[in-house]
Amino acid sequence: MTSTAPPATAKAPPRRRRSRWSWAWVALSSLAIAGYFTGQYAQGTLDALADRHVGLADSYASQATVIRAAFYVHIVTAGLALALGPWQFCRRLRTRRVRVHRGIGRAYLVSVALGSVSAFVMSMFSSVGLLGFFGFGSLAVLWGWTAWRGYRAIRERDVPSHQAWMIRNFALTYAAVTLRLWFGVLILAQVPFAHGPDPFPAILTQAYAPLPFLCWLPNIVIAESMIRRRGLPALHLTAPPARSAAPGG
Repeated sequence: MTSTAPPATAKAPPRRRRSRWSWAWVALSSLAIAGYFTGQYAQGTLDALADRHVGLADSYASQATVIRAAFYVHIVTAGLALALGPWQFCRRLRTRRVRVHRGIGRAYLVSVALGSVSAFVMSMFSSVGLLGFFGFGSLAVLWGWTAWRGYRAIRERDVPSHQAWMIRNFALTYAAVTLRLWFGVLILAQVPFAHGPDPFPAILTQAYAPLPFLCWLPNIVIAESMIRRRGLPALHLTAPPARSAAPGG
């Protein structure tokens, strides 16, 4: 009597396993930062938080009511976009729960639309002046524009272009995470060279100064690299070369 061994369970290829780990890191870090920066501003009024020097409260507590309103709109909608964004890239959700994917996508796009407009308003009152206006203002404009391009592509049933634009868009959403990572790195890089009785205010100021651009420029470069690796429609600084006609064509 012969016995048949059960078939061996196929292992996921290394590339897919790395993709799962990358997605898990992005999802967990996004949820952590979304919870952190929305939670810290839910602990009191903007004036009370400014007295305790919480986050950006110092910069916006003394502004006009409309600017304070834009601040809170941005905190809520950017936090929601950051929490929802990773789920748009969950393969299982996209293929098996299409309605859920679409519902999350709509909520995400509305959050980005409101968040980008309020972020642009906030950029005019950045604590780092013109650097903040041009850096965070550019981020806000590109954030809204890439969301619009992604929406328009899916309305035209152009799925590859939709995927490419949403990768770019979430790379800009993820600037909320990379800003805080870079901030920590730049603070630690200065600590060994600190001197004086209280060097940390200067350290914090110098660490924050490059963040209006540093928080998102590397993200968009990485996003474009991912788009090219996946064979999705990539951006070109110049017109792509025309394909030569096939022999005999």
